[in-house]
Parts: sequence; C-alpha cells; structure tokens
Amino acid sequence: MKAGEQIVKSAIVLFAVGMCMVGNGLVGAAEKMPDGVTTNRRVISLNGTWHAAEGTMETAPAAFEHRVPVPGLIDMAQPAFADVGKKSERREAFWYSRTFKVEGQIPPVAMLKIHKARYGTKVWLNRQLVGEHLPCFTPAWLDVKPYLKGSGQENQLLIRVGADRESRPTDLPSGWDFEKYLYIPGIYDSVELILTGEPFIVNVQAAPHLANRSVRVQVTLRGGRETRMFPLDLIVREAASGREVGSQAANPALGQNEEKTFPETIPIRDCHLWSPEDPFLYELEVNTHFDRVKARFGMRSFRFDAATGRAILNGRPYFMRGTNVCAYRFFEDAERGDKPWRAEWVRRLHEQFKSMHWNSIRYCIGFPPEQWYDIADEVGFLIQDEFPIWLLGKAPENPTAAKIIPEYTEWMRERWNHPCVVIWDAQNESQTPETGKALMAVRQLDLSNRPWDNGWAEPQTEQDCVEAHPYLMSGLFNASWGNAKFKSMKDMVGVSGIPSLQKAQQKLKVPIIINEYAWMWLNRDGTTTCLTGPVYERLLGPNSTTEQRREFYARCLAAKTEFWRAHRECAGVLHFCGLGYSRAGDKPRPEGGATSDHWLDLQKLTFEPNFEKYVRDSFAPVGLMLDYWGQDLPAGKENEFKVVVINDRYQDWQGTVRLSLLRNGSTVATREVPGTVPALGRETLAIRQNVPSEPGDYLLVAELIAGSDQPVRSLRDAKVVATP
Repeated sequence: MKAGEQIVKSAIVLFAVGMCMVGNGLVGAAEKMPDGVTTNRRVISLNGTWHAAEGTMETAPAAFEHRVPVPGLIDMAQPAFADVGKKSERREAFWYSRTFKVEGQIPPVAMLKIHKARYGTKVWLNRQLVGEHLPCFTPAWLDVKPYLKGSGQENQLLIRVGADRESRPTDLPSGWDFEKYLYIPGIYDSVELILTGEPFIVNVQAAPHLANRSVRVQVTLRGGRETRMFPLDLIVREAASGREVGSQAANPALGQNEEKTFPETIPIRDCHLWSPEDPFLYELEVNTHFDRVKARFGMRSFRFDAATGRAILNGRPYFMRGTNVCAYRFFEDAERGDKPWRAEWVRRLHEQFKSMHWNSIRYCIGFPPEQWYDIADEVGFLIQDEFPIWLLGKAPENPTAAKIIPEYTEWMRERWNHPCVVIWDAQNESQTPETGKALMAVRQLDLSNRPWDNGWAEPQTEQDCVEAHPYLMSGLFNASWGNAKFKSMKDMVGVSGIPSLQKAQQKLKVPIIINEYAWMWLNRDGTTTCLTGPVYERLLGPNSTTEQRREFYARCLAAKTEFWRAHRECAGVLHFCGLGYSRAGDKPRPEGGATSDHWLDLQKLTFEPNFEKYVRDSFAPVGLMLDYWGQDLPAGKENEFKVVVINDRYQDWQGTVRLSLLRNGSTVATREVPGTVPALGRETLAIRQNVPSEPGDYLLVAELIAGSDQPVRSLRDAKVVATP
C-alpha cells in the first residue's frame, strides 16, 4: 500500500470510531405513538441571545457583559467588540455563555449539535469539559448526557471559539480566501440539544432510485446498554400534503453499544420527480419506537455524461444556468446585518435569482447556514457545494488529506439528503493533490454517487467535472494574469468556444462548468473594485461615469454569457457573483474590495437596472447570440449577420428572429426571418441586412419573438464607416 493511501485509510478508520451524526433536515418531538409506546426525541433549540466575552484560550472570562445572537457572528454583539475579524492583542478567543433548563428526566441519549462555528469550538457544560471540534464548516456533535441536569434544574453552557483564523493548525482548512479581509468568528448556525432513547438514530441517508421508482435508505443506529431487537418502521410521505406513498418495516437487533447501518428499499407510489422547475419534496420518517426522526428528500438523479459534456438531470440533458453566492465574503459586508439568518430574506434572494432565469448556484468557497439548503430545495436550484479550500499562490495553510477527510465526511452526511446539492466541490482554484486523495476516500459514502469537482487539480473519475474561469479581461488588469492579446470586446471574434483549462484538469476529458468569467466587477455604488480600475480606464477612458460603467458592464457580461452558452461546449454557465461583498472606496487592497455583486438595495433585493435588463435576457432558456463583435460595417452595403439561437427546453421552439439597426433610438433598418430550434438544440441563422449609407454609431439588435412571450434581445454597438 502506498504511503498516501495509508494516510487516507487511517484517517477514515480514526474518524469512524465514535462517529455520531444525524444527517440534514432531521427533526423530532415527543409524541404518543398509536401502539402506546412513547418516543422521547426532543429537539430543543438553544438559539437566541447569548452572553459573550473576550479573553484567552485557556481561562474563561470572569464576566460576560456583551449580548450576541446565536446563530450570528460576534460582530453583532452589543456592546460591540473592537477590531473584530482580524488578529488583535485584545483577545485570543471569544466565549459564549447561556443557561437553560430541561423539564423531566434526562433520557438515555443527550447530544449537543452546534451546526457551524468558527474558529475551533470547545464546550463546557456545568463546568465540565464536554469536548472540542476544530472544523469550522461542519457540525459538532457532542455527548452531554454525563453532564446534563434535568427536572427543571439550571444548566450552564459555555462555548469557546477562536478569535481569528490563525487560531487553528495550518494543516486544517480554515477558509482562507485571497479576497477576504475579515475573518469574523462566531456561532454562525443553529445550536440544538437532542434528547432521545436507545437505539439512537445516528444518521439517515435517502438515495432516490428513479429506474424502479424507489428510495434506498440507510439508517445508522447505535445500541444501548443491552442487546435487543426492536421495530424499525420507515414511512415516506409527500412533504406538502402528508399523503403516505410508501413504507417498510423490519425488526433488526443491535448489540450492546453497537453501531450498525441497516439498508432498506421503499417503493414510492405515483412517484413525482424533483427538478428546479418542479421542486417536489418527500419526507421520510424513521421510527424505532424509542427514537424517531424525519428527513426530507427529492426524487431526482444527477450525473455528467463525458461523451456529450452535458449534465443529466432525471435521465435527460440539462443545461445549468446560474450564479455564485460567496456567503463568507458577504459576512464581512457592511450591509449584511442579520440577513443571512432571516429565512424570509434568504427565500426572496433565491426567488430573485430565479427571476434571472437561473437554475443553478455555486455556494462558493464556503457554506451558508443550513436553512439556505432547505430553501434551495423548496425554491428549486441545483447547488454546486464548494468546500472552502483555496490554495492559489502562497496560502497560509496547507491542509492534508488526513485532516480533510473527516471534514468531507461530516459535510456529506449533513447534506446528502438535499436534492438541491448535486455536485460535491472539493476546493477552488487549487492544485494540491490532497483534495483528490480525500475525495476518493469518501465518495463511496454517498449512495447517490454525486459527481465531484476538484478545482484546478486533477479530476478523479470520468464521472466528474472541472471548473473553468475564462477571465478574458484579466489581462487588461495585469498582462501576466490573462490573455494579453484580448484588448476589447472586438477580440471575442478570436476566442474559442471551449474555455482553456489548467494542465492538471486535462488529465481526463470530463464536462466543463464555467462558474466565473467576467472580470468587470463594480461596487454597488458603481465605483471600480481594486481588480477592475485599469480595465474600465482602458475600455472607457479615465473619466467614465457611474452610469456608463454600469451599462457597459451589464452589456459586456450579457454578451459573454451569450457567447459561452451559444457554443454549447460546457455543461453550465454560472456568473460571478449573485451575492458577495461590496467594499467601495479608492484605497488599495486590503481596504478596497476585489469583487462585488449587483444589488442596489440589499434589504429590498433590488438589482442594478442595467444588470437586470441585459443579463436576464442572456440567460433566457431560449436564448440567442448575435455573432457580431463591433467590426466596421461599410456604409450602403449589404452585410450578412449570424444569429445563434439555443433552446434549453424539452419542447421545440418556433418563432421569428428580428434583426434591426438603430440610431439615436430610432430603427433605420430591420429584417425578420422565421426560426425553428429543436428541443435542447442550437441553430445558426444567416440574416442579410442592408447597412445604412450614413456613417456613424449604431446599435445592432437581434430579437427572438414568439407569441405573447417577452422578446429576448442580444445587442451590439456597431460603427458604419464610409466606403472609398
């Protein structure tokens, strides 16, 4: 056995010992069952206002004079702490404290679940050390049974988190991001106390099997103080209606303190598939009559087809159109407030994304709170779930496979019932071999066999995908960073429709997802970011206005989106980004932000109008690309223009393609031709158009017109020049 393989296998063995988790979406409550047996699972939320203080890593503070919401971040404390989010001599750690009571007797199982906290979590209950959990992005599960008081007695819970990212060992992922400037600690997801009986339901995995309209279920149970048989009842219901559509029953046995996984298969009557267009959900109930949990899932399959380069959703090709969410960058945004933890705001955010014709999101370089995944399940999105590892250049951390494997395992068990999660994304833009070793060690745990993206490192199997970031304009910022020959949008004529990849990514020919591509970011106030000032100066001159930059950005982003979609060489096109930070100002890094999003009003979730106007059309399911990039047009001559029409839908499209030349808002020439595009197809139309005899600046517009649908447009600036 190779040394690297031994590290990976040893890490799995060490992690499996004592592993105690319950997967995503599991809920429960005390309830009298029909047979008279009482289940005693109670999930007690410990969310709310906690007390907080700063101090050393070793000694708890004497007084807790601040109040802070959980879930939330420590910068939300009142009164506020100074210098939060960066290394400070003021403190080594933040300490959280609260009291709570549990009515009645403590049952055989009492687990504390801290969904996500950073940076490194250590817990005391009633002055007794419970345990420690170093990972920042996955849940801590801690056995508090020996320390918990019942019968209405008061319990004191104390949680310590590191004050900054550097409080963790460098061989563990810490969420390093070259474009983040604040690493704000805190308990940023829910805290729950789970009380139940034995055998304890450790984990439930529900994996759809569409071929026979059934769901494969794995229930992991942990026995109690004696060997015993027990009933295991499984019931599937429609989540919305509650209608029962399938069930299964068994009577397994467990030895003393034995942990074992029991597989079952449940046929589903009138099976209803889940998709972004129809996000239909089921609920699986698992009941041992001593413990009971529920887990939501969707009947959907997802894979990539290496031969065609396509994503396959529910057995059919599916084109991914979407955006990115950088939750950890948004955490440092001045307007963030409590928005990431308000379900109504998060739902409206995803609904606004839907209005842009997006069906996919990469949760980029980090995981938002768990309720985001519940909402993505319900609203209907495909999620590329990216673990926060970014080692481009000289990163101040070097995570090893042995340390990554436990975190990947915790991550998968937390998410694998979510139908929205379709791609495990191991890392971002990193060329380390460690993530490849780690993902290969854990991928077999997922019964749904989701594909993996391994950043800029080697894809590990032909079932996986790679990410491409064709930043054509990065060379305008720094000639060594991108295509130095690309000087303006006119140079799109020489760009290949197949995006370039890193050498390691080319080891296997697998489908490509473009999930970053513009390099034209503007802050929300319209100023340039620290990565785009030279870009706009070279393209628009030194004195461009806010409105000029916003319109130019939107139209260029729309044109690039059309280009990458129309060539049909990639499984998906996801723009960067739908939500990030905005750090406006004219100061150099780190004060000035590198990227940004497109919101004018974060509370109302109002898009910048130019972005909404132009970019929305570029992502239309039936879309088009005007294959013209600003070349001079001879006055008074007939010219042939090519229009590429694409159809992402499963129905044929029929309509009219109109090509018009406008000057000062008035149409001076137009031509209409009929068009038909088969389902999932692509057609190129050649339209001959007379060019006006008067030289000058014009606007060339191609439109798709079909029935009562709003026209979809592709626009280009055109210059008509005098002929000799």
